[in-house]
Amino acid sequence: MPRIGEKTIERLETSLEDELHRRADAGALTAGDLQGLDAGLFAPAVYDESAAERGGYSNYSYWGSTLRIFWRNRVARCLVILLIALLAFTFIQPYLPNQKDPNVIYYDETTGMPLANKQPGQAEGFILGTNKVGQDLWSRIWFGTRTSLFIGFVVALVNAVIGVTLGVLWGYVRRLDQLLTSLYNIIDNVPRTIILILISYILRPSMTTIILSMCFVGWLKMARYTRNQVVIIRDRDYNLASRCLGTGTGRIIFRNLLPYLVSIIMLQTALAVPTAITDEVFLTYIGLGLPLDTPSLGTLIIAGKALMTTPSLSYQLIIPCVALTVVTVCFYVIGNAFADAADPKNHVS
Repeated sequence: MPRIGEKTIERLETSLEDELHRRADAGALTAGDLQGLDAGLFAPAVYDESAAERGGYSNYSYWGSTLRIFWRNRVARCLVILLIALLAFTFIQPYLPNQKDPNVIYYDETTGMPLANKQPGQAEGFILGTNKVGQDLWSRIWFGTRTSLFIGFVVALVNAVIGVTLGVLWGYVRRLDQLLTSLYNIIDNVPRTIILILISYILRPSMTTIILSMCFVGWLKMARYTRNQVVIIRDRDYNLASRCLGTGTGRIIFRNLLPYLVSIIMLQTALAVPTAITDEVFLTYIGLGLPLDTPSLGTLIIAGKALMTTPSLSYQLIIPCVALTVVTVCFYVIGNAFADAADPKNHVS
């Protein structure tokens, strides 16, 4: 391929400049043309701040984007509908017609004997049969599910409030680091089961006792995760700039730190519900759970465990275990799906 010499390049540049000047002169207006123009066509434009704001407007919404991403997950969407239906039915079930009291022992009208261990469909009016003392298993399952879910929700809410509050202070306020670290190590080094047993043993068995024992140790995991995330982001440039500008600690926590912890908080809160139900089953198993007149999934599973060696009565263990499994899987999948949807990295289209 032949090379272009320097003189040729200079000649091309000169021709290009001449052409540009010629076209500019051809398009220029003469003095007479300028005088003939209407002055109103060239009125100076007034700056409109609202118009400038509209030019840079974005309809992005963090929570709207989070919900859209979450709702695209078909499995999570189906489990949300299932969980809502389950929760709704636990509350409306007692008000439906032909429902029985979960604590009443029913007797055979002809023999006067308790309707004990009747299989599903064997006794009229008992959808899931009866237990070993003649109580309606259908009503006890729904009452127990409502009780266990109430315990799980209360424990998860308390753990979230305490854990997030202490975790943020633990990670951001350096003066509290040593104190909260010592408190965490003291409680965490004692086995969780020992603490649950001691509190439940000292206080009288009740729902309040179980909730207090679970809340005493339940906030540790939430506080640790929150603290670790706060330590990572507390010294980033925008937080340093906020402190240099005199922004208060509370405003920095609520505006700069907590929005980055939404996914972790939601995941840990969702997982705390089945964990609390599992702890309630454990306390019931060792005899420190709820009273006998308060059915729960724990009391139903323990009562069914004593009959699992009898194949014809295994339904008394299988049914509450299925209810516990459905609740646990729903909260686990929903919690993980919402945590992924709440991650800002997944909002980039």
